[in-house]
Amino acid sequence: MKNNVVAAIDIGTTKIVSIVGSKNDKNKIDILAFSKAESRGVKRGTVLNFEDTVNAIQKTVDEVRQQTGKSVSEVFVGIAGQHVKSIRNRGYINRNSYDDEIKRADIEALIADMYKIPVEVGEEIIHVLPQNFIVDNEHDIKNPVGMSGKRLEANFNIVIGQVSSAKNIEKCISRVGLKVKDLILEPIASAEAVVTEDEKEAGVALIDIGGGTTDLAVYYDGIIRHTAVIPFGGNVVTEDIKQGCSILLRQAELLKVQFGSALGSMAPDDKVVTIPGISGREPKEISFRNLAYIIQSRMEEIIDAASFEIENSGFFDQLSAGIVLTGGGALLTHLPHLVKFRTGHDVRIGLPNEHLSGDPTEEVNHPMYSTAVGLILKGFEQYEADGKYFPEPVAEPQKQEPVEAPAEKRQSVSKNLFDNLKEHITKIFEEDDTRM
Repeated sequence: MKNNVVAAIDIGTTKIVSIVGSKNDKNKIDILAFSKAESRGVKRGTVLNFEDTVNAIQKTVDEVRQQTGKSVSEVFVGIAGQHVKSIRNRGYINRNSYDDEIKRADIEALIADMYKIPVEVGEEIIHVLPQNFIVDNEHDIKNPVGMSGKRLEANFNIVIGQVSSAKNIEKCISRVGLKVKDLILEPIASAEAVVTEDEKEAGVALIDIGGGTTDLAVYYDGIIRHTAVIPFGGNVVTEDIKQGCSILLRQAELLKVQFGSALGSMAPDDKVVTIPGISGREPKEISFRNLAYIIQSRMEEIIDAASFEIENSGFFDQLSAGIVLTGGGALLTHLPHLVKFRTGHDVRIGLPNEHLSGDPTEEVNHPMYSTAVGLILKGFEQYEADGKYFPEPVAEPQKQEPVEAPAEKRQSVSKNLFDNLKEHITKIFEEDDTRM
């Protein structure tokens, strides 16, 4: 019997999230358990402090186990960071006959071949993403399965990352007694949670603004065309506020979340917020408008970097569905207006409620959890594509007192053992007598 449960861990710069979900009869995801903890050992998507990261993961995993009463053996984990890059490549295979139909195994062989292409020392291939196929010079084929042809070619988008970064993530997960089923690029996971199939077909760019990185994924004609990780996110905005206003980092974060705006011209110039002075010093008064201009200058830099990557994809002018913003930084006031002004595209905020069942107001239905929900969705997709059974959750082991056998049973067992031994020894002596 198939067990319908998938577990995932999102290791971010500001937070670590453990989540467990199941799929119901309506093909929607029920969140069975959810836990988050502050992330202290990760910077820009890369694990820098091993012990702090393991402790945060352990905390969330323990809370999830308490919520479900069960333990899972393997999890899907997101990977991002400034070390991630994507390249384009083309591959082909020659088949034995023109008449044989192309099978799924042929495509899998072509994809497997792409994992063998040479990369820089210390790098490894994370994903091989087919763009389109060519069968005997017939171009722009989405799915060649069932066609006849001898030469099968394909264009690929290949995502590459550092081996050390992936190994550090796997070590952190193994330290809490779990196995990494697969590492999934975070913008691909986020897009799975917040971007609709219609948007992917029309052309859309997902911009996931996290604490340490801004992740990008471009879709067109239902196919992922480009991915990128920009090595700065919401934390640099907070750092700018701290420096510009000469306040503490935690005060800067509260200012950004509660009173911040991404458009200086739309912030009131007659309102101020008073910040307590450091260690008894005089309190500071900070203008809403000055705060907004500090935020706007850094957000423009992030948006322009994302626009540059979209231009590199070659699909900037084909985004009929515009841009979807998600991640913790997406809820900044007036940010959609700024993005639309800088890019010229329609913008909406992406919430991970497209595939979730239950109450849309629950905590997990928030842009900052898009990656975590997307990892669950990609996990279901992978298990179902493999046609394999889901790993059965195991109930937490309970200690049981050893049960001693009744006296009668112990005597019976001892008697049987003695009789068998006696019979075996007698047989040996009888065989020796016949030889003499």
